Amino acid sequence: MQLGSRVRVIGIASGKGGVGKTTIAVNLATALAESGKTVMLLDGDLGLANAQLAFGCQVKYNFSHVLAGVKTLEEIIITTSSGVQLVPGASGLQELASLTSLQAGIMLQGFESLAAKLDYLIIDIAAGISDSVITFLQACDYRFIICKDDPSSYADAYATVKVLNKNAASDNLYLLTNEVSDEAHALRLHSSFNNVTNRFLEFSIGMIGHVVKDESVPLAWKKAQPVVQLYPSSAAASNFRQLAKNVDALIKPTVNLTAHT
Repeated sequence: MQLGSRVRVIGIASGKGGVGKTTIAVNLATALAESGKTVMLLDGDLGLANAQLAFGCQVKYNFSHVLAGVKTLEEIIITTSSGVQLVPGASGLQELASLTSLQAGIMLQGFESLAAKLDYLIIDIAAGISDSVITFLQACDYRFIICKDDPSSYADAYATVKVLNKNAASDNLYLLTNEVSDEAHALRLHSSFNNVTNRFLEFSIGMIGHVVKDESVPLAWKKAQPVVQLYPSSAAASNFRQLAKNVDALIKPTVNLTAHT
């Protein structure tokens, strides 16, 4: 199944939790929507979903109701105040946190009917390297790995990249550095990471952008709004808008959503 020539599917992942993956997914989606794009965000972290909190949305139904056959995909979609269409995940459900690759593939097939209406489908993918995480990432046109400048984040991001490389999913793979001090810091971190992938995996990883450490980000979380929307003049909001421009400059490759399921 093809998702079509228009929509671009972006997977946002990290080797570990707590590196700002959902913050980046929510604000990238918001920045793209601000620029006039039609954007859907799938909260693919189905065991610990929290994208709805970042948007300040009240969620009655989520993807667990779709999997149970109680609701259709279209019936659970929420349009946020920023114009992003949100597909809520579920929180605290162990069976969703451990989807098999087959289940994840079937889940993704449900988006075929919506694809013609979208410019971007962004998937906020669970942390780690489970089968369902790899399946989600294999299905994406582009794969963004979030990394902070600390040893555990660095090591876990590399582990994710290594597994993707092993599963023939290292093309269109980019590093996105978060909570850096400035662009020079981001470039150093990317250079260091890229040296490792070149040496041990024999391929180069691109750099799609960076986000600086900014007190506006946790403040926006507390107020349940994207920082792009709540603090549009902040340094982080500027980074997210630049990230959206970088993303929009990418050329959509051909991807078969079920090639690996």
